[in-house]
Amino acid sequence: MPGTLYVVATPIGNLEDVTLRALRVLREVALIAAEDTRRTARLLQHYSISTRTTSLHEHNERSKTPSIVARLLAGDSVALVSDAGTPLISDPGNHLVAQAHQAGINVEPIPGPNAAVAALSASGLSQGEFVFVGFPPHRSTDRKRWLERLATETRALVFYEAPHRIRPTLEDMLQAFGDRVIALGRELTKAHESLVVRPISWHLASPLEERGEFTVVVDRGHVTQAQPELRPSPNELARQLGQLTEDLALTRREAIRTLAKRHGLSNKEVFNLLEEAKK
Repeated sequence: MPGTLYVVATPIGNLEDVTLRALRVLREVALIAAEDTRRTARLLQHYSISTRTTSLHEHNERSKTPSIVARLLAGDSVALVSDAGTPLISDPGNHLVAQAHQAGINVEPIPGPNAAVAALSASGLSQGEFVFVGFPPHRSTDRKRWLERLATETRALVFYEAPHRIRPTLEDMLQAFGDRVIALGRELTKAHESLVVRPISWHLASPLEERGEFTVVVDRGHVTQAQPELRPSPNELARQLGQLTEDLALTRREAIRTLAKRHGLSNKEVFNLLEEAKK
């Protein structure tokens, strides 16, 4: 009988975030396929787990997959882990999982930490729907086109960015999205974590500590005037104004400008609707 391929989420920073089930699985499997065996070793040593590991990363996944699938078919269970967080979410492992399914092997998720969901949950920007879009393209021209395509998305966006590219990415975002509110998370769950929710221009005007991977949550895009049925009511607009000024500490002028971009209205239209809400 074939073994099981477990897709195991591991901590994104704080080692206490691992689940009891994940620890049990890591102890019981015959092999752990890790994106970086050195990173995984720190977790295993912390919890006194002695299971053998093997590397499985973007450069060797296709060559290593046949031998891992063979072990699974022979009855061994294997745990797949990434450097941190949930495997396959902008991490290697897709080919192995796909081949396991094709071979009739049971693939079982062991849910847990994920940087995108962690940032989204603490940002207050999802409003029920979001789109995860991975990493932006590295090249400036490709990144600008990528952002322009996303500018009309009306759901919150979540993506990752490397520290040495965060400033040029924010500059391109300002051009593509306007001065939209974003949550900028860095080193989430680690000792020096930060999650700051402010307009893009505020982040660019502030010192950016370009260390540690960034998680970016972008407030939902504006609704164009071609969709009048989605125009916010005065009371709803007043509620959103309160959220921006009280929860995010924006000035009234900054909040009005943000609401205008969010809903495809002019600043004057937002002001008039807010005045109507007072009545």
